Amino acid sequence: MKPTRLLLLIVIVLVLDSHAREPQKSPPARPAIESKQIRARDIGIPFEGAPGKFNAITDVAGVEVGYTTLVSGEGKLEVGKGPVRTGVTAILPRGHDSLNDPVYAGFFSLNGNGEMTGTAWLEESGFLEGPVVITNTHSVGVARDAVIAWRIKQGAADKTGYWWSLPVVGETWDGWLNDINGFHVKPEDVWHALESAHGGAIEEGSVGGGTGMICYEFKGGNGTASRKIDRKDNAGTVGSFTVGVFLQANFGRRPQLTIAGIPVGKKIPGEVYKEESGSCIAVVATDAPLLPNQLKRLARRVSLGLARTGTVSGNGSGDLFVAFSTANAGAANPDPLTHSVETVPNDRMDLIFTAVVEATEEAIVNALVDNQSMTGRDNHRVDALPRNRLRELLKKYNRLR
Repeated sequence: MKPTRLLLLIVIVLVLDSHAREPQKSPPARPAIESKQIRARDIGIPFEGAPGKFNAITDVAGVEVGYTTLVSGEGKLEVGKGPVRTGVTAILPRGHDSLNDPVYAGFFSLNGNGEMTGTAWLEESGFLEGPVVITNTHSVGVARDAVIAWRIKQGAADKTGYWWSLPVVGETWDGWLNDINGFHVKPEDVWHALESAHGGAIEEGSVGGGTGMICYEFKGGNGTASRKIDRKDNAGTVGSFTVGVFLQANFGRRPQLTIAGIPVGKKIPGEVYKEESGSCIAVVATDAPLLPNQLKRLARRVSLGLARTGTVSGNGSGDLFVAFSTANAGAANPDPLTHSVETVPNDRMDLIFTAVVEATEEAIVNALVDNQSMTGRDNHRVDALPRNRLRELLKKYNRLR
């Protein structure tokens, strides 16, 4: 073989090998549903508190959310071939600058039959150092590794000089609708969710990691909501805070579902499971300057928002919550030797606690309302919460807003 041909062959092999090893961005996947963004407030469900502009976690300045939605195939399950009803969600606390400026954070497990990686260090250090990624139960490993690869690709080592990352990746189980043992989530799907993350209005329901999820035996998935809080002292209002909640809702039995105090689940009979086997991953964001121990207190309050909708967090439920604050930028910098940070006194946190509970409740109902029925593997069908029937019940009990 001539030297020039040999050289050309070597170059081609090296290029192909680099592409095989480096995750490539995938094109936007086909959405699971064509959401019309019909949210809980749109059909007259009453909620307490004042939402932000988008009534979403992205009302907290800097927070970005991205999805990859994977839907293909129908009919009988063939492991490795489908049907596929799954995806990936990525939440970036400071947008794409998250890796350069960690945020104070706290973690709480209401029931631990689930997985959220990276929380041991989050609890130890008090910082969330990068995005939160949510997917299905059997894709946690590939998602975790993909986040590390993505983090390395972004640029230089961290401020201490190390290529070092313990990503936070949570999961809920979508095996009733999805070929979960087919391992359809790939590194490029995680990268796409990260790269496509944005602020402003975001989709809910059967998108991203929430694609194949079930909530109160209706079609579940992603839901979000926010609250604006006036910050007051003895002299009057001096500013305001925002609290946003995003959750992947995959929990609860039909008879438990309660909306606006009405036993909705008992009025709309139906069954998917013989026993509860779902979970909830929740992410709380705020711009209020809070320390890690205070953020852990916020994460705990997600439990009360879930309880308002009826769940008891059953034995099979992995209910794992993380809360972070975008305030106190630069607090993780190793220089200078000491830092001054702001915080809200504990005696002033009741309004923030209330905001978390209210936004969590509304986010769950949004996940149910802004959704459509779905048929998955082995023709398993999960119906969406019927909005007209829900309105009839609200009207009957004089609960329409």
